[in-house]
Amino acid sequence: MAGSVVIIGGTAGLGLELARHYTGLGRDVVLTGRDAGRASAVAGSLGGTARGLAVELSEPGGIAAALRDVDAVDRLVLAAIDRDANTVAGYDIEAAVHLATLKLVGYTAVVHQMTPRLTEGASVLIFGGMARLRPYPGSTTVSTVNAGVIGLVRTLSVELAPVRVNSIHPGIVADSPFWIDKPAPVLEAFRSGTLTGRLASMRDVVDASVFLLENPSVNGVDLSVDGGWR
Repeated sequence: MAGSVVIIGGTAGLGLELARHYTGLGRDVVLTGRDAGRASAVAGSLGGTARGLAVELSEPGGIAAALRDVDAVDRLVLAAIDRDANTVAGYDIEAAVHLATLKLVGYTAVVHQMTPRLTEGASVLIFGGMARLRPYPGSTTVSTVNAGVIGLVRTLSVELAPVRVNSIHPGIVADSPFWIDKPAPVLEAFRSGTLTGRLASMRDVVDASVFLLENPSVNGVDLSVDGGWR
């Protein structure tokens, strides 16, 4: 019997769309967010057997207890993110420690807890981002942690083998909650820099995520979904 699909950071954005995809396939889905009430409400809105849990990645010491009721896991998605604006000149150490803990220590702590529960043929998908290659003013910590995802994929794919571990790095996702209300000239400036002449959509990223999670021969891949952004 297949295990569940666990989506860390599944109450909004791309994590939610992935939860919607797998719930639509009749899979058992566990999605997490910071707030237990919101996570349960979002899971309830998806129907099926989806359920929500509260997990605070920036407090990794509590992750084991938060996930104690999760049984066999077939697909594990790490999609939680915090927005951060940090520069070297105005370095906010507390904010930097928070994001680095959430994205690197927290992600790894989740995998640590789930490893004994990963089924045969299980796979792990880690969300990064294109700031790792295209930094911008204020992306000091964001660029660093997204680049760190590459190293995390390398070590986890070796340590967890034959479990597959991949990462996905979306560019500007035009219809995502963060970008959808941005001024048209801002989006046009990004769109004109793509080779495809279009920005990525939520559907594009979900399709690519499902490919990485489901294709049994794809392992250790860091996939950019950005339309050939230049």
